[in-house]
Amino acid sequence: MKKILSLALVALMVLSLMAGCSNNKPANNGKNEVKTIGLAISTLNNPFFVDLEAGAKAKAAELNVKLVTLDSQDDSATEMSNVEDLINQGVDVIMINPTDSDAVKSAVEAANKANIPVITLDRGANGGTVVSHIASDNVAGGKLAGEYIVELLGGKGKVVELEGIPGASAARDRGEGFNSAIAGTDLKVVAKQTANFDRAQGLTVMENILQAQPEIDAVFAHNDEMALGALEAIKASGRNILVVGFDATDDAKAAVAKGEMAATVEQLPKEIGSLGIQTAVKVLNGEKVENMIPVNLQLVKK
Repeated sequence: MKKILSLALVALMVLSLMAGCSNNKPANNGKNEVKTIGLAISTLNNPFFVDLEAGAKAKAAELNVKLVTLDSQDDSATEMSNVEDLINQGVDVIMINPTDSDAVKSAVEAANKANIPVITLDRGANGGTVVSHIASDNVAGGKLAGEYIVELLGGKGKVVELEGIPGASAARDRGEGFNSAIAGTDLKVVAKQTANFDRAQGLTVMENILQAQPEIDAVFAHNDEMALGALEAIKASGRNILVVGFDATDDAKAAVAKGEMAATVEQLPKEIGSLGIQTAVKVLNGEKVENMIPVNLQLVKK
């Protein structure tokens, strides 16, 4: 009898140990519980969006979530492919910084169909279901730039507007704010052309405008990359023209400090990226989030 009891006791101990090992598996595989957030970013060939990604990376590390970034290279077809890639990877939330607010609709809808929540950053989406949009008030920023140009020129003069990527909400909103600020003044827009948020294109477009327009008092560029390109063209021409940009990148702020640029509207791209991750984590935790989360901006001048 004692032998039988001993064998039974040993069997119970073995079963207990096995159960203990089984209970420990989830703890050992805790890494599988880490959530993954995808970021389809418009381009990493622009300091503003490099900073946006940096802010997202820092906050992801802080909150212990995995961030997967794919560069859309300012191309809507590549953006669609990137979002499909993120869906196939099984990410838990997708953050999109659209190249084009209209074209991104299909990408957002694809994520919706896969039941993956979508958050837009900096630029909005004109279609599909987005749980939250995080951006600066681009209309207010454009207005701020326009009002400063009106102030510097005394309400009269000839100005050039360098527009961003056609269809991008940031370009549309910044242009709207700028033109509302100069409406009713004696400022006249003598040239309005897109340079696609690109420095090299800003240089080329401004060179052509300078040849066509003998009188220009100021330039408002929808972002600093175009403003800096325009500045190079203006320097080469030897003409004295005010330049106001948007984004407050390091290069632009340095140009303002030197007195080469009149001003730039400062956004906080790192904060946009950081807030994107914070919002995504709230969504994953089942918390309520705001449809629109604004990020502060201000005018940087010497």
